[in-house]
Amino acid sequence: MEFSKSAVNWALPVLLLSCFLALLNINCVEASHKVFTEFQSINSVNVRQVHRTGYHFQPTKHWINDPNGPMYYNGVYHLFYQYNPKGAVWGNIVWAHSVSTDLINWKKVEHAIYPSKPFDQYGCWSGSATILPGNKPIILYTGIIDKNNTQVQNYVVPANLSDPYLREWIKPDNNPLIVADQSVNKTSFRDPTTAWLGRDGHWRIVMGSRRKDRGMTHMYRSKDFMHWTKAGHPLHSSAGTGNWECPDFYPVSISGKNGLDTSVMGPNVKHVLKVSLDVTRYEYYTLGSYLAQQDRYVPDKDMVDGWNGLRYDYGNFYASKSFFDPSKNRRILWGWANESDTTDNDVQKNWAGIQLIPRTIVLDPSGKQLLQWPIEEVETLRRNKVELKNQKLAKGEKIEIKGITVAQADVDVTFTFNSLDNAEPFDPSWDRYDAQKLCSQKGSAVQGGLGPFGLLTLASENLEEYTPVFFRVFKDQNKHIVLMCSDASRSSLMDPKTHMKNGNDAYRPSFAGFVNVDLKDKKLSLRSLIDNSVVESFGAGGKTCITSRVYPTLAVYGNAHLYAFNNGTETVNIESLNAWTMSRPLQMNH
Repeated sequence: MEFSKSAVNWALPVLLLSCFLALLNINCVEASHKVFTEFQSINSVNVRQVHRTGYHFQPTKHWINDPNGPMYYNGVYHLFYQYNPKGAVWGNIVWAHSVSTDLINWKKVEHAIYPSKPFDQYGCWSGSATILPGNKPIILYTGIIDKNNTQVQNYVVPANLSDPYLREWIKPDNNPLIVADQSVNKTSFRDPTTAWLGRDGHWRIVMGSRRKDRGMTHMYRSKDFMHWTKAGHPLHSSAGTGNWECPDFYPVSISGKNGLDTSVMGPNVKHVLKVSLDVTRYEYYTLGSYLAQQDRYVPDKDMVDGWNGLRYDYGNFYASKSFFDPSKNRRILWGWANESDTTDNDVQKNWAGIQLIPRTIVLDPSGKQLLQWPIEEVETLRRNKVELKNQKLAKGEKIEIKGITVAQADVDVTFTFNSLDNAEPFDPSWDRYDAQKLCSQKGSAVQGGLGPFGLLTLASENLEEYTPVFFRVFKDQNKHIVLMCSDASRSSLMDPKTHMKNGNDAYRPSFAGFVNVDLKDKKLSLRSLIDNSVVESFGAGGKTCITSRVYPTLAVYGNAHLYAFNNGTETVNIESLNAWTMSRPLQMNH
């Protein structure tokens, strides 16, 4: 994905729409990337360490965005990512490249792709990796060929397959492979997916695009991977969704927990179509059927196919990319979290952006959503375990979790309660799709019936600042509705002079999502990965995930505190709480 829209004639309407959506409580983040010409080539001299992550993937300095072309090849994991080698804001983008044998310890190697040819001279944007027969990797990526942001699809191949790290990549002269015809919006034609092989022996890929305000994925087919023909219709499209970026299309098993290779099809398979919506800056997915003979994807009837649909993550999460890991038969998801503070702050601290902890993806037994969970390898970083069992929390009570470094921690807690009778009525006037607005009204400090209860992360000793992650249960006729929140609005001190957080206009919303759980066992679980300036939370075993970026002023390093709390009239019980200090990887891009 990702090019500046400042040069195209529809940029202003998109930005105005984006900010109009803020009035509707939709994330007002500028579409694609605003260009700060004065900052994009300011090289970092002093890198500010406060708020840098300890165990998330993050370069030593400068800007990063989309994870690109992740793959497993000959015992090595490869992660490519959009990177500015000259500054801490978007610009000068190259495909940086890091390798690992465990997805935790990473070694930086040479940049893989950078503008150097007529078919990518104005930009090398996002793409995907495919392993071809004969165990040969190939990467497809979007190139920008002129100042009008005309987008084409190119490929690169390794220069030396015997190099375990695949350090050098070659751009063959028959690029570009795919050029948009007159039916395609040439400035919204990007981010090719991993290819899948049909039963007819033809490879297929899709690119994100739009026609007016209808988002779509254009499909192309090829028998030899070199000559591509556009299908007569999109794989899928949806009206009123705007431009689609970073599409992902892959199968999930209906009955098993193993991940599937991208080319797998059959009766025991559902397909996932994920898109990143340029206007809202959130990601949405549907589950459905891939009709291979018609080359159409049809979402299941109960899927919401648009802005109110399912998300991988209801917080700061975008431009994700998944891949199949054959070494452990799993599908792994990478997501990017940008900074929530200002561009000036990014320039001052000399870095911006992190990759979130990789997650496994499986289909929930209900068949109606995905489950995500941090990869098991992250548990190798755990140290100094502390444990609580059967601790009651009455209304207004909190328990501090001590004995670990809570600014860099992994916390897994299960709450139980004796009754659902005290759950608050769900007001019919509330929007059943707008969990974020409800969370902003019903925060952690607003007393409820069953909830709010959860964790106060990155908290100062006297709670001048904290980031609560919590549940709140409502009753609605014959069912219960569970709200999960990660509220960054209290995460930093208010500057008394400017009346802004940390003296700037950082974006710190009350992120939230609803959790699809029946509560028959009167139990809710929560896991949070806390890492100095990021809190990744997984509710009910990964049914609902929320990531927040926060920048505390008091609760940093050893001054941070962690509490379990309850602010509802119904007493809740901590059935079990396990927490660990998370050590730094031995080898990282830090």
